[in-house]
Amino acid sequence: MHLIRTLALTGCFLASPAAPLLTPVPAVAADAVVADAQLPFQFDRNVMVPMKDGVRLATHVYRPRGEGRYPVILLRTPYGKPDQNWGEIKRYLPAGYALVAQDCRGRGQSEGTWNPFFLDREDGLETQAWLGKQPWCNGDIGTSGGSYGGWTQWASAPGATPHLKCMVPVVPFAEVYEDIAYPGGAFQLALLLGWGASVAGVNLPPDKLAEAYRHLPLSTLGDQFERKIGYLNDWATHPTPDEYWQRRGIGPTHAAVTVPVLNIGGWYDIFSKTTLDLTDRVREGSTNRAMRRNQTVVMGPWAHGVGARKVGELDFGDEAVAPIGDWQFNWFEFWLKGRDTKVENWPAYRLFVMGENRWRNEHEWPLERTRFTPLYLRSGGRANSLRGDGALTFDLPPAEGTDTFVYDGDRPVPTLGGNNLVGAAAGPMDQTSVEQRDDVLVYTTEPLTQPVEVTGPVKAILFAASSAPDTDFTAKLVDVHPDGRAFNLCDGIQRARWRNSRTQPEPLTPGKVERFEIDLWVTSNLFQPGHRLRVEISSSNFPRFDRNANSGKPHGTDTELLEATQTVRHGGAFASHLLLPIIPR
Repeated sequence: MHLIRTLALTGCFLASPAAPLLTPVPAVAADAVVADAQLPFQFDRNVMVPMKDGVRLATHVYRPRGEGRYPVILLRTPYGKPDQNWGEIKRYLPAGYALVAQDCRGRGQSEGTWNPFFLDREDGLETQAWLGKQPWCNGDIGTSGGSYGGWTQWASAPGATPHLKCMVPVVPFAEVYEDIAYPGGAFQLALLLGWGASVAGVNLPPDKLAEAYRHLPLSTLGDQFERKIGYLNDWATHPTPDEYWQRRGIGPTHAAVTVPVLNIGGWYDIFSKTTLDLTDRVREGSTNRAMRRNQTVVMGPWAHGVGARKVGELDFGDEAVAPIGDWQFNWFEFWLKGRDTKVENWPAYRLFVMGENRWRNEHEWPLERTRFTPLYLRSGGRANSLRGDGALTFDLPPAEGTDTFVYDGDRPVPTLGGNNLVGAAAGPMDQTSVEQRDDVLVYTTEPLTQPVEVTGPVKAILFAASSAPDTDFTAKLVDVHPDGRAFNLCDGIQRARWRNSRTQPEPLTPGKVERFEIDLWVTSNLFQPGHRLRVEISSSNFPRFDRNANSGKPHGTDTELLEATQTVRHGGAFASHLLLPIIPR
């Protein structure tokens, strides 16, 4: 995976295996405060901020020299605090800000036990309160950070202290269960194992990581290393949104978010859907009506590193290179300094339309003018692979049809591009190699004669049966170029046992047709004339998601993988289809 760019005030993102996973932390005693008199600014290292339970969090303070009270920009990160060479110092300190960077509990020089996502809300709130009392703080705080640093912001946003005035989360998330651990009810293996091991200090080369992904049973996922990682086992043994996960998310508290937020994300980011959902939910529900209008989201064609022009195998042109540092600075200048940088006039949703490669301003999500349009699957009974006869049509096929394939967990469909961070490349990748497989059903439209824009949430409605009591179904939306290259836009998965409820598993009756609704998350793409729309249907996407053992046993207990024969019905009473958010032009 490509090295993730560190942009203005985003801190360290979830890092790639190709890059150091932790920023080195200066070897300073945890209880020492060191001010470097040689620097042109005041730099207090490792100020130990006390939490109510007695744990102290190591915190760097960067501020102008001399007397003065300043608004503070706070970064809370598990990846190691930036030192005195942090590039953002040159931008913000001369502009009259103090910067504060803090190691999360159990990370860097902070005390306590590292337990990802746990107590970040409490620690963030207590840090806000501590900052507001400092003689060099004027009482106003803005927050910044990317990925986990986006989570630390959102974790402490509902019911924040009066000191919090604004936020700029980059590629954020807020519900660990749904956004990270179990989208569609399937265990997001590559991210959880790859990232979870690395932040525990277990750094695996690619071949060892690939081997670790195949470990069974999942309930002992964290026991396979010399240094055991208990929270990996916890994640794999809590497949429902129980109390464990409720302590690791903000839940239904969007009404209590009463500060302006600039969310920045990408269509190919691992948190693409939640970046939009967070903005949407606060705009709908915040108790502060003025702040409803000051929730803004920017979605580019990016993966987890935002601002790039080339993502995956596609170049999105000059417009994709975004001045994110300027956006953040203008946001802070307005909300912390009262300077008229016009951010109140920014659109609620600034979206990059891929295929056209242009930015567009919108006022709601999904777009009010959306025409949710079914695109139906059909075939003559052999949609397997590119060599098959699968087709997509806007007209409902009158005759019923059937396609079958065998899902073998020992030979899963490989993850090729998409919303990844660890374990596979991210972004748009040519899918034709995957589409050669007989366990991938491929359905394609005729070449378009008019442009078709798809912007919004995408779903697949599948009528299918399995020979197994539990299995998975996957779906992927693809843009087929005139030269035959087929680039993925968005995809999703649905674990059968959770098709109707995330808390009450329901086994399948082998051979019985059931309705599956697969959430493919979100995208914005203009299918140009001559292009074709395509959907791939299968039962695995590995290692992004764990392999379903098809046994129906409790999650995480399987030690062997069984085959399943899958039957997809379409046409007539079993009208399997994509539900596309088509935007009139």
